[in-house]
Amino acid sequence: MTHNFRTAAAFWILMLFFVMGIGTDIYQAYCKRNKIIPAYLVEDSENCYAPPSLKHILGTDYMGRDVFYRAVAGSSSALKVGFCAGLIALFIGVSLGAAAGYFGGKTDKAVIWLYSTFASMPGLLFILAFSLLFGKGFLSAEMQSGLRSINKYFPFEMDIFGVYLAIGLTGWVSLCRVVRAETLKLKNAVYVQSARVSGVHESAILFRHILPNLFHIVIIFFTLRFAYAIMTEVIVSYLGFGVQSMPSWGMMISEGQDRLWRGIWWEVAGASFFLFVLVLSLNVLGDSLRDILDPKNQ
Repeated sequence: MTHNFRTAAAFWILMLFFVMGIGTDIYQAYCKRNKIIPAYLVEDSENCYAPPSLKHILGTDYMGRDVFYRAVAGSSSALKVGFCAGLIALFIGVSLGAAAGYFGGKTDKAVIWLYSTFASMPGLLFILAFSLLFGKGFLSAEMQSGLRSINKYFPFEMDIFGVYLAIGLTGWVSLCRVVRAETLKLKNAVYVQSARVSGVHESAILFRHILPNLFHIVIIFFTLRFAYAIMTEVIVSYLGFGVQSMPSWGMMISEGQDRLWRGIWWEVAGASFFLFVLVLSLNVLGDSLRDILDPKNQ
């Protein structure tokens, strides 16, 4: 009973964050169209560092901006990074892991070499380098032109695009290893051998019989990778290399830490609380999905 309540609570908290994130994007588009300053960017020089009150639930920052509104708006950046980076890692990890485990031979050796190389790279430095390249204008003119062309059809902020790619490109290794190991076991299963004897094409076996049986691993990994991507984005933004065009929890923590010694704690506390609740909910939901979807627990 307690387990079910905890899972339901985590699910509805995640839904609340998704509503806040989507609502922030819609509100931002509305403000841009009507040339209105969003509430989370409104400055009030007479109310700088105002403590939490009924007017400002989490107080104001050094520019008089409402911390609660900025924390809510920061959920948009966090969710977009988590979702996009998770999908990138998911696609690479499942594709390479399934191919290595099923076809073996040179394909398997190449994938093992690739994920061993990526596993040996310092992930945070790789993410910071990508963020610097995309967010600070260090790309070549040709690459910038290509990204602008893509941006016409798929709008994105350049400073956050590098974070998407970097976290996704460094986060697929563990999934690839697990998928490869599971595929090695599944390809020798009786139903797979029967399909092969019946003349079913190899690609059909892979997509109809192997990948569907890996679905529980994919869902669990995506949930956990989602939380990891959010925490990584906060660290990168805290260091000044991540999201700059939108409110970010990492940026809020970075801006507020210098004033903690003066007793101005609410900016750091607000961003940290939102981050804590979201990551905790994702981890609780991930654990519950693992218990529900893992065939060993059936």
